Amino acid sequence: MGRIPDTELNRLKQGVSLQRLAESRGIVLKRHGADLIGLCPFHDDHAPSLVISPHKNLWHCLGACQCGGSVIDWVMKADGVSFRHAVELLRKDTAGMAVVADDAPVVKRATVRKLAAPLSENADAQTALQQVIAFYHATLKQDSEVQAYLKQRGLDDAELIDHFKLGYANRTLGLHLPQKNRRSGAKLRSLLQDIGLYRDSGHEHFNGSLVIPVIDDHQVREVYGRKIQGGKLRKGTPQHLYLPGPHAGVFNCDGLLGEEIILCESLIDALTFWRWGFKAVTSSFGVSGFTDELLQCLIDKAIKRVLIAYDRDAAGNQAAEKLAKVLNKHAIDANQWH
Repeated sequence: MGRIPDTELNRLKQGVSLQRLAESRGIVLKRHGADLIGLCPFHDDHAPSLVISPHKNLWHCLGACQCGGSVIDWVMKADGVSFRHAVELLRKDTAGMAVVADDAPVVKRATVRKLAAPLSENADAQTALQQVIAFYHATLKQDSEVQAYLKQRGLDDAELIDHFKLGYANRTLGLHLPQKNRRSGAKLRSLLQDIGLYRDSGHEHFNGSLVIPVIDDHQVREVYGRKIQGGKLRKGTPQHLYLPGPHAGVFNCDGLLGEEIILCESLIDALTFWRWGFKAVTSSFGVSGFTDELLQCLIDKAIKRVLIAYDRDAAGNQAAEKLAKVLNKHAIDANQWH
Protein backbone atom coordinates (compact mmCIF):
# COMPACT_ATOMS: atom_id res chain seq x y z
CA MET A 1 0.00 0.00 0.00
CA GLY A 2 1.12 3.60 -0.64
CA ARG A 3 2.08 6.17 1.92
CA ILE A 4 -0.50 8.01 3.96
CA PRO A 5 -1.53 11.11 1.97
CA ASP A 6 0.12 14.36 3.04
CA THR A 7 -3.31 15.97 3.29
CA GLU A 8 -4.31 13.44 5.96
CA LEU A 9 -1.05 13.85 7.89
CA ASN A 10 -1.38 17.64 7.79
CA ARG A 11 -4.98 17.39 8.96
CA LEU A 12 -3.88 15.46 12.05
CA LYS A 13 -0.84 17.63 12.72
CA GLN A 14 -2.91 20.80 12.58
CA GLY A 15 -6.20 19.54 13.94
CA VAL A 16 -5.14 17.63 17.07
CA SER A 17 -4.05 19.85 19.94
CA LEU A 18 -0.64 18.99 21.42
CA GLN A 19 -1.60 20.88 24.54
CA ARG A 20 -4.62 18.63 25.02
CA LEU A 21 -2.55 15.49 24.44
CA ALA A 22 0.02 16.54 27.01
CA GLU A 23 -2.53 17.61 29.61
CA SER A 24 -4.52 14.40 29.12
CA ARG A 25 -1.41 12.57 30.35
CA GLY A 26 -1.21 14.58 33.56
CA ILE A 27 1.42 17.07 32.44
CA VAL A 28 0.99 20.50 34.03
CA LEU A 29 1.73 23.23 31.51
CA LYS A 30 2.49 26.85 32.29
CA ARG A 31 2.52 29.84 29.97
CA HIS A 32 5.99 31.10 29.03
CA GLY A 33 5.62 33.88 26.52
CA ALA A 34 4.01 32.46 23.40
CA ASP A 35 4.88 28.91 24.47
CA LEU A 36 3.84 26.43 27.13
CA ILE A 37 6.40 24.66 29.34
CA GLY A 38 6.22 21.60 31.58
CA LEU A 39 8.12 18.58 32.84
CA CYS A 40 9.14 16.27 30.01
CA PRO A 41 7.53 12.81 30.44
CA PHE A 42 10.27 11.08 28.45
CA HIS A 43 13.14 11.47 30.92
CA ASP A 44 13.71 12.20 34.62
CA ASP A 45 12.93 15.89 34.42
CA HIS A 46 13.04 18.21 37.45
CA ALA A 47 13.28 21.56 35.70
CA PRO A 48 10.65 22.15 33.01
CA SER A 49 12.32 21.31 29.69
CA LEU A 50 9.27 20.43 27.60
CA VAL A 51 8.30 23.31 25.32
CA ILE A 52 5.04 23.29 23.36
CA SER A 53 4.26 25.91 20.75
CA PRO A 54 0.44 26.09 20.53
CA HIS A 55 0.61 28.35 17.47
CA LYS A 56 2.70 25.85 15.47
CA ASN A 57 1.37 22.78 17.33
CA LEU A 58 4.94 21.49 17.77
CA TRP A 59 6.91 20.31 20.80
CA HIS A 60 10.56 20.02 21.80
CA CYS A 61 12.52 18.84 24.82
CA LEU A 62 15.41 21.14 25.75
CA GLY A 63 16.70 18.64 28.30
CA ALA A 64 18.16 15.14 28.10
CA CYS A 65 15.78 13.92 25.34
CA GLN A 66 16.47 16.57 22.72
CA CYS A 67 13.49 15.13 20.85
CA GLY A 68 10.39 16.76 19.47
CA GLY A 69 8.11 17.14 16.50
CA SER A 70 4.40 16.99 15.75
CA VAL A 71 1.49 15.25 17.46
CA ILE A 72 2.42 12.11 15.53
CA ASP A 73 5.95 12.12 16.96
CA TRP A 74 4.46 12.69 20.41
CA VAL A 75 2.19 9.66 20.23
CA MET A 76 5.00 7.49 18.79
CA LYS A 77 7.22 8.46 21.73
CA ALA A 78 4.54 8.39 24.42
CA ASP A 79 2.98 5.08 23.43
CA GLY A 80 5.99 3.32 21.95
CA VAL A 81 4.25 2.63 18.65
CA SER A 82 5.08 2.84 14.97
CA PHE A 83 4.35 5.83 12.76
CA ARG A 84 1.30 4.18 11.18
CA HIS A 85 0.01 3.03 14.56
CA ALA A 86 0.34 6.56 15.91
CA VAL A 87 -1.63 7.91 12.95
CA GLU A 88 -4.40 5.38 13.63
CA LEU A 89 -4.51 6.32 17.31
CA LEU A 90 -4.88 9.97 16.39
CA ARG A 91 -7.57 9.14 13.86
CA LYS A 92 -9.58 6.95 16.20
CA ASP A 93 -9.41 8.05 19.79
CA THR A 94 -6.96 10.73 20.88
CA ALA A 95 -9.26 11.79 23.68
CA GLY A 96 -9.39 8.28 25.10
CA MET A 97 -5.67 7.53 25.34
CA ALA A 98 -4.41 6.34 28.70
CA VAL A 99 -3.13 9.02 31.08
CA VAL A 100 0.57 8.69 31.94
CA ALA A 101 2.00 10.11 35.15
CA ASP A 102 4.50 12.91 34.67
CA ASP A 103 7.28 10.83 36.28
CA ALA A 104 6.74 7.79 34.03
CA PRO A 105 9.82 6.24 32.39
CA VAL A 106 10.35 6.48 28.64
CA VAL A 107 8.22 3.91 26.83
CA LYS A 108 10.37 1.52 24.78
CA ARG A 109 7.69 -0.42 22.94
CA ALA A 110 3.98 -0.80 23.59
CA THR A 111 2.70 -4.35 24.11
CA VAL A 112 -0.97 -3.52 24.58
CA ARG A 113 -3.01 -2.19 21.68
CA LYS A 114 -4.92 1.01 22.34
CA LEU A 115 -7.13 0.65 19.26
CA ALA A 116 -10.43 -1.18 19.47
CA ALA A 117 -10.16 -4.77 18.23
CA PRO A 118 -12.58 -5.46 15.35
CA LEU A 119 -12.55 -9.23 15.95
CA SER A 120 -14.03 -11.23 18.80
CA GLU A 121 -11.43 -13.38 20.57
CA ASN A 122 -13.51 -16.53 20.14
CA ALA A 123 -14.76 -15.79 16.62
CA ASP A 124 -15.24 -18.68 14.21
CA ALA A 125 -14.15 -18.40 10.57
CA GLN A 126 -17.40 -16.90 9.25
CA THR A 127 -17.74 -14.46 12.14
CA ALA A 128 -14.14 -13.34 11.65
CA LEU A 129 -14.75 -12.86 7.92
CA GLN A 130 -17.79 -10.71 8.58
CA GLN A 131 -16.00 -8.66 11.23
CA VAL A 132 -12.98 -8.00 9.00
CA ILE A 133 -15.29 -7.00 6.14
CA ALA A 134 -17.02 -4.58 8.53
CA PHE A 135 -13.62 -3.18 9.54
CA TYR A 136 -12.58 -2.70 5.90
CA HIS A 137 -15.96 -1.09 5.18
CA ALA A 138 -15.46 1.44 7.98
CA THR A 139 -11.89 2.07 6.81
CA LEU A 140 -13.06 2.88 3.28
CA LYS A 141 -15.39 5.57 4.58
CA GLN A 142 -12.48 7.34 6.28
CA ASP A 143 -9.77 6.98 3.63
CA SER A 144 -9.44 9.70 1.00
CA GLU A 145 -7.14 7.60 -1.21
CA VAL A 146 -9.64 4.84 -1.92
CA GLN A 147 -12.48 7.36 -2.16
CA ALA A 148 -10.55 9.09 -4.95
CA TYR A 149 -10.18 5.72 -6.68
CA LEU A 150 -13.92 5.06 -6.44
CA LYS A 151 -14.66 8.48 -7.88
CA GLN A 152 -12.29 7.80 -10.76
CA ARG A 153 -14.13 4.53 -11.49
CA GLY A 154 -17.56 6.15 -11.18
CA LEU A 155 -18.36 4.15 -8.05
CA ASP A 156 -18.48 6.99 -5.53
CA ASP A 157 -22.07 6.29 -4.55
CA ALA A 158 -23.05 5.95 -0.88
CA GLU A 159 -25.91 3.54 -1.59
CA LEU A 160 -23.65 1.28 -3.64
CA ILE A 161 -20.87 1.33 -1.04
CA ASP A 162 -23.24 0.41 1.78
CA HIS A 163 -25.31 -2.12 -0.17
CA PHE A 164 -22.29 -4.20 -1.16
CA LYS A 165 -20.21 -3.45 1.96
CA LEU A 166 -17.27 -2.21 -0.10
CA GLY A 167 -14.10 -1.84 1.93
CA TYR A 168 -10.44 -0.93 1.88
CA ALA A 169 -7.47 -2.83 3.28
CA ASN A 170 -4.94 -0.14 4.18
CA ARG A 171 -2.55 -2.25 6.27
CA THR A 172 -3.98 -1.16 9.63
CA LEU A 173 -5.90 -4.30 10.63
CA GLY A 174 -2.90 -5.66 12.53
CA LEU A 175 -2.68 -2.47 14.58
CA HIS A 176 -6.13 -3.25 15.98
CA LEU A 177 -5.30 -6.84 16.96
CA PRO A 178 -3.64 -7.92 20.20
CA GLN A 179 0.12 -8.23 19.76
CA LYS A 180 1.22 -11.52 18.19
CA ASN A 181 3.27 -12.34 21.30
CA ARG A 182 0.03 -12.55 23.28
CA ARG A 183 -2.12 -15.65 23.22
CA SER A 184 -5.21 -13.88 21.88
CA GLY A 185 -3.16 -12.11 19.21
CA ALA A 186 -1.51 -15.32 18.03
CA LYS A 187 -4.87 -17.10 17.96
CA LEU A 188 -6.59 -14.44 15.87
CA ARG A 189 -3.70 -14.21 13.41
CA SER A 190 -3.72 -17.99 13.00
CA LEU A 191 -7.45 -17.87 12.28
CA LEU A 192 -6.98 -15.10 9.71
CA GLN A 193 -4.25 -17.15 8.02
CA ASP A 194 -6.56 -20.18 7.86
CA ILE A 195 -9.25 -18.04 6.24
CA GLY A 196 -6.78 -16.49 3.80
CA LEU A 197 -7.02 -12.90 5.02
CA TYR A 198 -3.47 -13.06 6.38
CA ARG A 199 -0.44 -14.54 4.68
CA ASP A 200 2.30 -16.62 6.29
CA SER A 201 4.47 -13.49 6.16
CA GLY A 202 2.08 -11.81 8.60
CA HIS A 203 0.84 -9.30 6.02
CA GLU A 204 -2.77 -8.75 5.06
CA HIS A 205 -3.65 -10.62 1.88
CA PHE A 206 -5.57 -7.65 0.43
CA ASN A 207 -3.11 -4.88 1.34
CA GLY A 208 -3.75 -1.75 -0.70
CA SER A 209 -6.90 -3.16 -2.27
CA LEU A 210 -10.48 -2.10 -2.73
CA VAL A 211 -12.26 -5.03 -1.09
CA ILE A 212 -15.51 -6.40 -2.53
CA PRO A 213 -17.15 -9.18 -0.50
CA VAL A 214 -19.50 -11.69 -2.11
CA ILE A 215 -22.29 -11.95 0.45
CA ASP A 216 -24.71 -14.75 -0.34
CA ASP A 217 -27.49 -15.82 2.05
CA HIS A 218 -26.02 -13.50 4.72
CA GLN A 219 -22.66 -15.28 4.56
CA VAL A 220 -19.36 -13.96 3.21
CA ARG A 221 -18.65 -16.61 0.57
CA GLU A 222 -15.83 -14.94 -1.38
CA VAL A 223 -13.71 -11.79 -1.24
CA TYR A 224 -12.17 -9.94 -4.18
CA GLY A 225 -9.44 -7.33 -3.90
CA ARG A 226 -8.40 -4.80 -6.55
CA LYS A 227 -5.17 -2.89 -6.01
CA ILE A 228 -5.89 0.81 -6.28
CA GLN A 229 -2.32 1.84 -7.16
CA GLY A 230 -1.81 -0.35 -10.20
CA GLY A 231 0.84 1.83 -11.80
CA LYS A 232 2.94 2.05 -8.64
CA LEU A 233 3.17 -1.64 -7.75
CA ARG A 234 6.38 -3.62 -7.81
CA LYS A 235 6.84 -5.71 -10.93
CA GLY A 236 5.00 -9.01 -10.64
CA THR A 237 2.56 -7.84 -7.95
CA PRO A 238 -0.95 -9.06 -8.88
CA GLN A 239 -3.61 -6.37 -9.19
CA HIS A 240 -6.49 -8.82 -8.68
CA LEU A 241 -6.79 -11.07 -5.63
CA TYR A 242 -9.32 -13.54 -4.24
CA LEU A 243 -9.40 -15.69 -1.15
CA PRO A 244 -7.40 -18.90 -1.60
CA GLY A 245 -9.35 -21.87 -2.93
CA PRO A 246 -12.18 -22.27 -5.44
CA HIS A 247 -14.63 -19.43 -6.00
CA ALA A 248 -17.80 -19.60 -3.92
CA GLY A 249 -21.07 -17.73 -3.71
CA VAL A 250 -23.08 -15.71 -6.21
CA PHE A 251 -22.54 -11.96 -6.32
CA ASN A 252 -25.77 -9.96 -5.89
CA CYS A 253 -27.79 -13.17 -5.76
CA ASP A 254 -30.76 -11.45 -4.11
CA GLY A 255 -30.82 -8.85 -6.88
CA LEU A 256 -31.26 -11.33 -9.72
CA LEU A 257 -34.98 -10.73 -10.15
CA GLY A 258 -37.04 -11.07 -13.30
CA GLU A 259 -36.29 -13.20 -16.34
CA GLU A 260 -33.29 -11.28 -17.73
CA ILE A 261 -29.93 -10.55 -16.11
CA ILE A 262 -26.56 -9.07 -17.03
CA LEU A 263 -23.47 -11.22 -16.48
CA CYS A 264 -20.18 -9.32 -16.18
CA GLU A 265 -16.61 -10.52 -16.37
CA SER A 266 -15.51 -8.60 -13.27
CA LEU A 267 -17.10 -7.55 -10.02
CA ILE A 268 -16.18 -3.91 -10.64
CA ASP A 269 -18.02 -4.03 -13.97
CA ALA A 270 -21.04 -5.47 -12.17
CA LEU A 271 -20.90 -2.65 -9.62
CA THR A 272 -20.81 -0.12 -12.45
CA PHE A 273 -23.95 -1.56 -14.04
CA TRP A 274 -25.70 -1.62 -10.64
CA ARG A 275 -24.74 1.97 -9.89
CA TRP A 276 -26.35 3.16 -13.13
CA GLY A 277 -29.64 1.38 -12.58
CA PHE A 278 -29.12 -2.15 -13.94
CA LYS A 279 -29.79 -3.96 -10.66
CA ALA A 280 -30.17 -7.52 -12.01
CA VAL A 281 -26.44 -8.00 -12.56
CA THR A 282 -23.82 -10.46 -11.38
CA SER A 283 -20.25 -11.52 -12.16
CA SER A 284 -18.48 -14.74 -13.13
CA PHE A 285 -15.13 -13.96 -11.40
CA GLY A 286 -13.33 -13.48 -14.72
CA VAL A 287 -13.58 -15.17 -18.12
CA SER A 288 -12.81 -18.58 -16.63
CA GLY A 289 -14.65 -18.15 -13.34
CA PHE A 290 -18.22 -19.17 -14.22
CA THR A 291 -19.15 -21.72 -11.54
CA ASP A 292 -21.65 -24.54 -11.25
CA GLU A 293 -23.08 -22.66 -8.28
CA LEU A 294 -23.84 -19.63 -10.44
CA LEU A 295 -25.39 -21.83 -13.12
CA GLN A 296 -27.62 -23.49 -10.53
CA CYS A 297 -28.63 -20.07 -9.22
CA LEU A 298 -29.78 -19.01 -12.70
CA ILE A 299 -31.75 -22.22 -13.09
CA ASP A 300 -33.35 -21.93 -9.64
CA LYS A 301 -34.38 -18.33 -10.32
CA ALA A 302 -35.88 -19.31 -13.68
CA ILE A 303 -33.71 -16.84 -15.59
CA LYS A 304 -34.69 -16.91 -19.27
CA ARG A 305 -32.09 -14.60 -20.80
CA VAL A 306 -28.49 -13.69 -19.95
CA LEU A 307 -26.72 -10.70 -21.51
CA ILE A 308 -23.01 -11.55 -21.33
CA ALA A 309 -21.11 -8.30 -20.78
CA TYR A 310 -17.55 -9.58 -21.00
CA ASP A 311 -14.66 -7.44 -22.21
CA ARG A 312 -14.65 -7.06 -25.98
CA ASP A 313 -11.23 -8.62 -26.43
CA ALA A 314 -10.14 -12.01 -27.74
CA ALA A 315 -10.37 -13.71 -24.35
CA GLY A 316 -13.73 -12.13 -23.54
CA ASN A 317 -15.28 -12.93 -26.91
CA GLN A 318 -14.11 -16.53 -26.82
CA ALA A 319 -15.32 -17.06 -23.25
CA ALA A 320 -18.70 -15.43 -23.99
CA GLU A 321 -19.25 -17.67 -27.00
CA LYS A 322 -18.36 -20.78 -25.01
CA LEU A 323 -20.55 -19.77 -22.06
CA ALA A 324 -23.53 -19.00 -24.29
CA LYS A 325 -23.48 -22.60 -25.52
CA VAL A 326 -23.47 -23.89 -21.94
CA LEU A 327 -26.43 -21.70 -20.99
CA ASN A 328 -28.34 -22.62 -24.16
CA LYS A 329 -28.17 -26.28 -23.12
CA HIS A 330 -30.13 -25.32 -20.01
CA ALA A 331 -32.81 -23.44 -21.98
CA ILE A 332 -31.33 -20.06 -21.14
CA ASP A 333 -31.02 -17.64 -24.05
CA ALA A 334 -27.58 -16.05 -23.91
CA ASN A 335 -26.06 -13.33 -26.08
CA GLN A 336 -23.03 -11.12 -25.79
CA TRP A 337 -23.78 -7.52 -24.82
CA HIS A 338 -23.26 -5.15 -27.75
